[in-house]
Amino acid sequence: MPSLDFSLLLQGEYLVWLRSGFELSLLLTGLTLLSALPLGLLIALLRQAPWSALRALGQAYVEIVRSVPLLVHLLFWYFGVPELLPEGLKAWLYEHQIETLSAWMGLTVYTAAYVAEDLRSGLRAVPATQFEAARALGLPYRSALRLVVLPQALRIAVGPLLSQTLNLWKNTSIATVIGTAELMYQAQRMETASFRGFETFALVTVAYLSVSLLLTALAHEVQRRWPARSLR
Repeated sequence: MPSLDFSLLLQGEYLVWLRSGFELSLLLTGLTLLSALPLGLLIALLRQAPWSALRALGQAYVEIVRSVPLLVHLLFWYFGVPELLPEGLKAWLYEHQIETLSAWMGLTVYTAAYVAEDLRSGLRAVPATQFEAARALGLPYRSALRLVVLPQALRIAVGPLLSQTLNLWKNTSIATVIGTAELMYQAQRMETASFRGFETFALVTVAYLSVSLLLTALAHEVQRRWPARSLR
């Protein structure tokens, strides 16, 4: 049996690779969440709009995006979209980490479809009588939605959104296929350079597991403190 040696991977350039990949995975998760939340909210509002054309537009976005694998989204943004851009802009992108930008855009478009459904569930959970009461008090449609309905819907959706954040954290690993230097990409570099496959992927597993458990614990704590029934 070969001896295990984790110390080799926790020093020098291996540690730098591991840390940089972990940081980029966290950055991708945070940036994607910040951009997917407003886009998902917009799609959720479209699906709840009183006009059928807007509802159809929101539903089309959700159904199309969720029917295509995330891997295809990432490949589309990395290989397909740049071909539609002017040569100057395309050259600039290739000089400024197009892999990371493509991963961010693909993850945002994909995650927003699921965020939209979580937020729509929150909107549907708020009793319609509250919106009607706000309108009866003289609030315009948008004000009633923004001041009365949305705050409650967002609170209801906190738990599912945290679960979606957990999925997003794990989905960042797929970005390695387009050369994004996130955690899995750096793990492959480490394994190739050190020939320490077990130690490398054991460390990566611990990294993914630690963040996942933290998000899971946060979701359980939020649901314990603010259960949905307390809003009724």
